[in-house]
Amino acid sequence: MKVRTIAFAAAASGFLLLSLEAAQAAETQTVKLGLAAPMTGAQAQYGKDFESGVQLAIDDFNATKPKIDGKETKFVLEALDDQADPKTGTVVAQKLVDDGIKGMLGHFNSGVTIPASAIYSRAGIPQISTATAPAYTRQGFKTTFRMMTSDTQQGSVMGKYVVETLHAKRIAIIDDRTAYGQGLAEQFETAVKAAGGNLIDHQFTSDKAVDFKAILTGIKSKNPDFIYYAGADAQSAPMVKQARTLAMKATFASGEMSKTEDFIKIAGPAADGAIVSLAGLPLDKMPGGAGFTQRYKAKFGYEPTTYAPYTYDGAMAMMQAMQKANSSDPSVYLPVLAKTDMKGVTSDHFAYDQFGDLRDAIITVYKCENGQWKPITVLGSK
Repeated sequence: MKVRTIAFAAAASGFLLLSLEAAQAAETQTVKLGLAAPMTGAQAQYGKDFESGVQLAIDDFNATKPKIDGKETKFVLEALDDQADPKTGTVVAQKLVDDGIKGMLGHFNSGVTIPASAIYSRAGIPQISTATAPAYTRQGFKTTFRMMTSDTQQGSVMGKYVVETLHAKRIAIIDDRTAYGQGLAEQFETAVKAAGGNLIDHQFTSDKAVDFKAILTGIKSKNPDFIYYAGADAQSAPMVKQARTLAMKATFASGEMSKTEDFIKIAGPAADGAIVSLAGLPLDKMPGGAGFTQRYKAKFGYEPTTYAPYTYDGAMAMMQAMQKANSSDPSVYLPVLAKTDMKGVTSDHFAYDQFGDLRDAIITVYKCENGQWKPITVLGSK
């Protein structure tokens, strides 16, 4: 009888333990975040960097055992390849909405982000993107936010810098006609003219082009001392190399040369002297840069590159807004997200203005010297 009683008690304890575990599991909710970026093609390196930053943020936040609406919450990521293509991007956007995401991180490219943003807006889903084109946050949507400085801020300070600090006398512009390239070029041109600079030419290419000799030959005849390319390094690297084969001595600058070795490998010795402007501070100068780099290397086994710190902050801003609002319902946490002012990796005050643009407008200018990108100045103001 005594043995049976003990056995029964043990069985009851086991049943109680299983019941408690089941109850706890029932109280744990999963919140899905969406991500879209180019995971294949010429810009796949950007997409991987983008995704890695977001995934690290999710892992770090989940480790704090967050509770939302009284339930332990686990954030998960659905990441899709938009191929840096606007049409594919809208298909991806609709799929993510249909899959029940509560917030959107991406897209990477302005030309993809802008048409996709209408889909998220109609669904009422907040979107935080690396898109820098001014038009992205000027559509009248309440759901659009940035992770990085806009082209209005970057193009303006670079145009002034080229004229007033570098003292360029004859300036030419080439842009790739994407939403990113066109917006950056327009802001740069406006700033050059406002500073009293002499703009001698503005030519156009595409983000698929590989041969720039015709454009460069035409610009060379006008004797430029400075050429500004508004586009990505898949084009800027061969462009610089081809310019040197034409014996062009003008200084080249771009708003989107990657700080990875890819540009230098493609351009070769021609890379030396090239200039790039990038949003924010160098990683080792960012407020949270050291800790971020340590955690990133521990997780992935390699160094973070250009975009991961920004996507980390964007993801953190979204998850913190849900926690503060005590809800993952987009309509509830959206106004909280708009009032974000947090200490992040990239800034001590990661905060938004009335449009969803970042309040901090910090631009770092890098120059390639002896095959290495080196920061030479920081522009803008907080």
